Amino acid sequence: MSTELVIPGLPCRDLDDVVPFYTALGFEVTYRQQRPNPFASIQRGGIYLHFFAVEGFDPADSMGSVVIVVADTEVLHAAFAAGLRAAFGKVPVSGIPRMTRPRRKQGMSAGFSVVDPGGNWLRISGRTGDGPAPESRLGKAVETAARQADSRGDVPAAVRVLENALARHADAPPAHRLPALVYLAELQVRVGESPADLLEQIDALELTPADREALAADLAVVAELR
Repeated sequence: MSTELVIPGLPCRDLDDVVPFYTALGFEVTYRQQRPNPFASIQRGGIYLHFFAVEGFDPADSMGSVVIVVADTEVLHAAFAAGLRAAFGKVPVSGIPRMTRPRRKQGMSAGFSVVDPGGNWLRISGRTGDGPAPESRLGKAVETAARQADSRGDVPAAVRVLENALARHADAPPAHRLPALVYLAELQVRVGESPADLLEQIDALELTPADREALAADLAVVAELR
């Protein structure tokens, strides 16, 4: 049994920026000091993170990044989302901080990202491997877009992927179009644009009861975007 433990040290502008955010996510502060240098350590289960404050630090310039592998990304995301709503009234989806929702990336298992108030990325991934490949071309486009936006942070590239795919496969079944339209609407919100036109297109889709049951997670996102 391995005895090694690696704990990343991440920068922030002020401990009071990051500590309340992480306590909302269910982390416990195990140590904190202000002098001689601002430092805090936090823990949630087997996730250990250390933070140090840097005067004049700009979170937009942070290159901090941590990969966290968990058994079930959906369960962890739900816990994080509930904590954020309880503490701040909503789940931030744009700017810094923000959190994406679990989505399978191209060639990767389903996962999501958290960008904390220090600009550091927590990249949450599952242990289950690649999982089933999407059956539709629009599903593949959503995976490609997720890799661009949620993994690389390149939202414009993801938007182009989705817009091109939706135009190319305009005759795709409504159940295939919905996830692409929902993700595109999410990305518009992320960059501060209104998703009103996309929500109208989503409302116009003729979904069967079976479709609505299968796409319940996407439809819940639509309700939040309104």
